[in-house]
Amino acid sequence: MSQRKRLSKAARRRRQRNRRIAMFIVGLLIVGAVWFGILLFLNGRKEDSAREPITSGQENEPEATGTPVPTETPTPEPLPAVDMSGINSTSGILVRLSDGQTVAEKDADVQIYPASMTKMMTAIVAIENLSDLNQTITLSQELFAPLYEEGASMAGFAPGDQVTAMDLLYGVILPSGAECCLGLAEQIAGSESAFADMMNAKAQELGMTATHFVTSTGLHDPEHYTTVRDLTKLMTYALQNETFRTIFCTKQYTTSPVASAPEGLSFSSSMFDRMESPAVNGGEIEGGKTGYTSDAGLCLASLAVVDGTEYICVTAGAQGNTWTEPYHVYDAQNIYNQIDPSAGNTGDQAAGEDAAASDTVSDASDTETQTVEQADPAA
Repeated sequence: MSQRKRLSKAARRRRQRNRRIAMFIVGLLIVGAVWFGILLFLNGRKEDSAREPITSGQENEPEATGTPVPTETPTPEPLPAVDMSGINSTSGILVRLSDGQTVAEKDADVQIYPASMTKMMTAIVAIENLSDLNQTITLSQELFAPLYEEGASMAGFAPGDQVTAMDLLYGVILPSGAECCLGLAEQIAGSESAFADMMNAKAQELGMTATHFVTSTGLHDPEHYTTVRDLTKLMTYALQNETFRTIFCTKQYTTSPVASAPEGLSFSSSMFDRMESPAVNGGEIEGGKTGYTSDAGLCLASLAVVDGTEYICVTAGAQGNTWTEPYHVYDAQNIYNQIDPSAGNTGDQAAGEDAAASDTVSDASDTETQTVEQADPAA
């Protein structure tokens, strides 16, 4: 009997111990369930937040539907109708500056001699490689001797003049000063040939694949050539530079005092000097760079705005010289005038008149013996 009582007591203790273990396990399960519920709740809040629309100024991402959304292709601006068949120049091209679209062309890829249009490249290379446009550059006696011998166009500085780089840049573009080109070339590269290497490197960078420079001045050399199409690539690039654009579009400029000109030298644009008015139908010619040698003919690279749109035009090989009528300028005016629809037949009529004038001047050009830009204020 006592043994049964002892067994009963042992059994009761086991049952109590088992009950406590069961309660502990139940407690753990309850706590685990509570934590699991909390985690589910927090995760649900995050997902709801991710699905909420963005209201902090950011745009919602488009919902992926599996169907591609067609994108609208912008309609290109229509190009004006321009006819270059009647111009005096043997080569020509008109390009809309904003998008590089060619509006009209005539033998645009035929090799030409650029003459002083070369100086556009001289100017932009100099601008990009001068650390200080106000620095003073001394023009040496040795610099002038070959230019005097070749009869190159000059801005008017004298040997020994100490000139700011900015004044030299204006001298390069406006009066087409060869001494300004050499002064910049020697200051930047040490020699003109080394500077020409820099010009050729820039030409390659701009995709001017049909261009090769030998000089900074554009004086004639058989290995110094380009195309009018390549020159529009140069202009498109250079006109993005505010310093270049300002100089290119300047009509008149006075330099700082120098030893040979205590009151400074007065420059005027060789292009604007040869046109009665820069006005064209619906706008005006804003700037330009002329060029001439007997091998190159009369050349012109210009910028105009017509009906609020800018265009660049390059022509080369017009008959005549710096003492005849400015047939290169007439060509530019004819081309720009055709852009405006209100011009009617004015452009065609002007082309016919210019072609007739070109025939008249051809006899005079037959007697032309000048082989460089000799004493050429419009080169």
